[in-house]
Order: sequence, then C-alpha cells, then structure tokens
Amino acid sequence: MSQAQGPDNHNSIGQVSLLESLIPAVVLVFLLSLSVFLYGDNAQAGASQMSLLISTGVALLVGWKNNHKWRDIEKAISYGVGNTVNAILILLMVGSLIGSWILSGTVPAMIYYGLQVINPGFFYVTACILCAVTAISIGSSWSTAGTVGVGLMGISAGLGMSPEITAGAIISGAYFGDKMSPLSDTTNLAPAVAGSELFSHIRHMVWTTFPAITIALILYLVIGLSAGDGTAEINIQGRLDLLSQNFNIGPHLLIPLAIVFYMAYKRMPAFPTIMIGSLVGGLFAVVFQQETIMNFVGTDQATVLNMFDGVWRALFGGYVSETGNAELDGLLTRGGMSSMMSTIWLIICAITFGSVIEKLGMLKRLVDSILHLAQSTGSLIFTTALTCIGVNILAADQYISIVLPGRMYRLEFKKRGLASKNLSRVLEDTGTVTSVLIPWNTCGAFMAGTLGIATFAYMPYCFFNILSPMVSVLYGYLNFKIEKTDSTEAVIAE
Repeated sequence: MSQAQGPDNHNSIGQVSLLESLIPAVVLVFLLSLSVFLYGDNAQAGASQMSLLISTGVALLVGWKNNHKWRDIEKAISYGVGNTVNAILILLMVGSLIGSWILSGTVPAMIYYGLQVINPGFFYVTACILCAVTAISIGSSWSTAGTVGVGLMGISAGLGMSPEITAGAIISGAYFGDKMSPLSDTTNLAPAVAGSELFSHIRHMVWTTFPAITIALILYLVIGLSAGDGTAEINIQGRLDLLSQNFNIGPHLLIPLAIVFYMAYKRMPAFPTIMIGSLVGGLFAVVFQQETIMNFVGTDQATVLNMFDGVWRALFGGYVSETGNAELDGLLTRGGMSSMMSTIWLIICAITFGSVIEKLGMLKRLVDSILHLAQSTGSLIFTTALTCIGVNILAADQYISIVLPGRMYRLEFKKRGLASKNLSRVLEDTGTVTSVLIPWNTCGAFMAGTLGIATFAYMPYCFFNILSPMVSVLYGYLNFKIEKTDSTEAVIAE
C-alpha cells in the first residue's frame, strides 16, 4: 500500500467547513433550477447531467484545497457508481421488457382488457389500488411500475386520461405497497439501520401511512369523477378494434405478467426476474404474433431469421408501431434498452456527485449542523425528515437517504428515550417515498424512464409521496403515536 493512504498523510487532510460544504450544494441547486428553466422536461436529456458534473468539479476544488487526494476520491466514485450497477442492469432489462411485451401483445392485451373493465371515472383510484396490492405482494415499486404500471399508462391513453396524473397514481400505489411489504428491501433496511424490529416497524408505519394513502385515494377519486365527462367522448370501441387488428389478442398473453409476479413473489432478484420476463415476451411474440413481427421488420416471410430479427430489435431498440393511426402509434412506440440510456447517464452523474461530497465529508458536515436545531421531539423528527430529503437530493440515492440519517440520528433518538421504531418510521416516511420526486435520484430517473413522464410533470400528482412526510412530521409535533423506549426494545438492542 502506498504512503499516500497512510495515517500520517491522512492527518494532513483539512476538515471541511460548513461554508465549504454549502458551496457545491448551492451551485447544484442553482444549475439544476437553471436547466429546468431553460429546457423544461428535456432537462434530463443532458442539462441536468452537466449541472451535476459541474457541481462535482466545484466539490473537487474544495477537496483539493483541503489536501484530499484524487486517487482516494476516484475510489469513492468507483465504489458509489459500482453500487448502482444493479439498478442500471434493471433499467436496461425494463427497457427490453417493455419492447418485447409490446411486440408479444402482452401490453396491448393489458390495454385491451383494461379499456373494457375500468370505468374512466374510477381509473385513477383503481390504478393506485392495483399498484398498491401488487407492490405489497412482490415488495418492489420498480417491478410494479415496470409491469402493471406500463399497462396502466397504455389504458390511460386509451381512455383519454391524463398521463401525468396516471403516473402519480401508479407511483403513489407502488410506493405505499413497497413501504408496507415485508418483502421490500427498504422496509427491511430502515429497521436494521435504526435498530428496530421489522414487523414492529411495519405496524408503527400504519399510523402515518394509512392516513396518507386514504387522503391520496380520495383525491384520485375526486379528480377521476370530475374528469369523467371529458373522457365520455373517447371512442373506446374504435381503439379496441385497432388493437385487435394489429395484434392477436387473447388472455394467454398475460402469462408473461403472471410469471414475473410469481418470481418476484418468490423473492427472486429483480434483474433475472425482469430478464426472464422479457425473454418470455420474445418467445410469445414468435409463437403468437408472427404477422406483427413481419410488419415490424418490413418483410412478408415468416422465417426463423426474421422472427429472431424482430425480437432482437424490440429488446435493444424498442417496438415501433406503424399502423397509420397516430394515437395508437404514439401509445405503442416504446421500450428497448436504448430508451434507458439518458436515464442511466443521469444516474451515473448523480451518484458521482453524491460520492464526492460524501467522501469529502460535506454531507456529514451539513447533517451535523442541522442536528443542533433539533430541540424538541417534533423538531428532531422534522430535522430527520429534512435530512432524508436533503440526502435524496444531494446523494441521489434512496438507500443512502435511509442509511446515513439512520446512523447519525440513532444515538440522538436513544438519548431522548424515543423508541427506535420512531426513527425507522420517519426514515421510510421521508427517505423512501421522496426519492422518486427527485429527477436525478435513481428512483426518480427510473420512474421517468419507465413510465415515459418527466419527474417534474408527475411530481404534483404523487399525493401519497407528498403527504407521507407531512403526516410523519405532524405526528412528531403533536406527539401523537411517538413511542418511548420500552424494556422489549432494550433487550433487542442488547
């Protein structure tokens, strides 16, 4: 090992000040705001990435001033980006799954049957409930959005509903289910970091989570019923005819969806689950949609090579619909690994910035300075909530927003005689659910790429994700359902 990593060299590194920690954060907020002002929803196509990299450069200058070595920072970046490889692979597979499931007729079948079953006035609330049940069953908001969510977006377009509100309902339901499922990774991570027990944590979350989802469902119901008159003129039968003319529709096409659900329920990792789902979709396309594949590749011969060509294109480039109907073509031209590249670029840049400011001690310095403001129980929970949201913004990673505040506030909660399940609850109420509201966060980038709606566009309609932190903080100030440390928890802690 080189002397550059030895203790003597480490002692020469300066302690970053609060002002120095604020500089990159302020630069980032300014540049991201400017990019959104200039480019709107297209900011994620490059402007946001440049904002993150420029802010990283500013942080590096501060690190250089304090004698941090580039070699150490580079290792931190490699480690941070390395931890996102699984998310990147999942993103690529979701792109492939969308392309193959459209080509196979799975997504068109979901849209076809959904248009006949779902009442437009109850669509938003139904979408939210359906995603909530799915996410509770499989423990994954990402898998829920990438499967059921994609179908619901298609149904929304077929019914003439708002895609932004639909995305918000999908995300609200998916994150409610993810948050309350014992199969979810974040639901297991939060109590592990805080020092509480899993099912005690879930029971404690009921008090904040159910009021938030109840209010959200009421809002979706009111919005849906008020929008019912606007969708009455949509020619649903005409859209059903178009789908049946271009795909061989049948209930058997929902089998790939059932396979993915089963594997997720059995807690098979997300990447192989979605990969198998996309390959099964390709197989179904070859068996049931040969004419569609021939139209897709521009040939009139159903040879093995042409079938392979069609599936191959859908997996890496997505499906391109050319029916001549603009609405149907816009609905079904989606998917492919290539469609996720801008999202992956955004994630890598965001994690690079987060890794640098964490390595330089800026993130910890900002959190430590906030802790001094927490005098009462309510202010402590409010401070914890702000920290989780702030880490989601700066570190751009949902897991860091749970782990870092959990580690830093765990002792403070214990000192004040507060049960650790209070901490684990606020970590999930704020860290887990707000990650999807940040465009450059891994969760926000994933949802935007998967559902095809920009983060800032769907954000105002993620009612559950907005209400959950508010309810959690309100409980803190009202001292309602804030549990004190008991003997049982003391035994667990020992």
